[in-house]
Amino acid sequence: MEPPSSVLEDEEWEFCDDDGFVYRRKKRRLNDPPLPAADKEEANPEEEENRRREWKRRTLLKVVERYKREIGQWEILSNALKAMQEKAQKSQIEQQERREQQEWREEDGAVSVSSLPLEDRDNGASRSLVDELFAQAEAQEAIIQDVSNLCAVAEAMCDEQEEQLKQSYLDLPIWASPHDLMASLCDD
Repeated sequence: MEPPSSVLEDEEWEFCDDDGFVYRRKKRRLNDPPLPAADKEEANPEEEENRRREWKRRTLLKVVERYKREIGQWEILSNALKAMQEKAQKSQIEQQERREQQEWREEDGAVSVSSLPLEDRDNGASRSLVDELFAQAEAQEAIIQDVSNLCAVAEAMCDEQEEQLKQSYLDLPIWASPHDLMASLCDD
């Protein structure tokens, strides 16, 4: 019984790991002539290593710069969110103080309020209710404004990221000279 052809094919291939880039190539035998690319690398290994290090350094600098920009944007959003939370807590505290003062006034003025005519009692109660509702509406308006500002910042971040992505495609060497690309494709 013959082994399947895939087993024979696997015996002729080897896996190579080139700085994290893993690929498969045909196994070399001792009597095989070396590849021309290997001659170039052996002739100038120091120059190739320097070129590779420079490429890595430039790439890492770009990544570091991008992360710094993103961290700055996240700090802005975080600070805005903290300010929004502080405003909300402050308005809640103010509303609670108003309620406590109103309850205290009602307890102290229970006799005097009851001695007032019915119209005046209803008028005073509705005024305090209107004042409380007005304060709530102002607090809600401030929260909506803060959320709107956060949304604007987030949208600006997304627009900037989209522009960077578009620019990365526009910076491809294919757009620099499409004639050279076509000529190289036709040569093969």
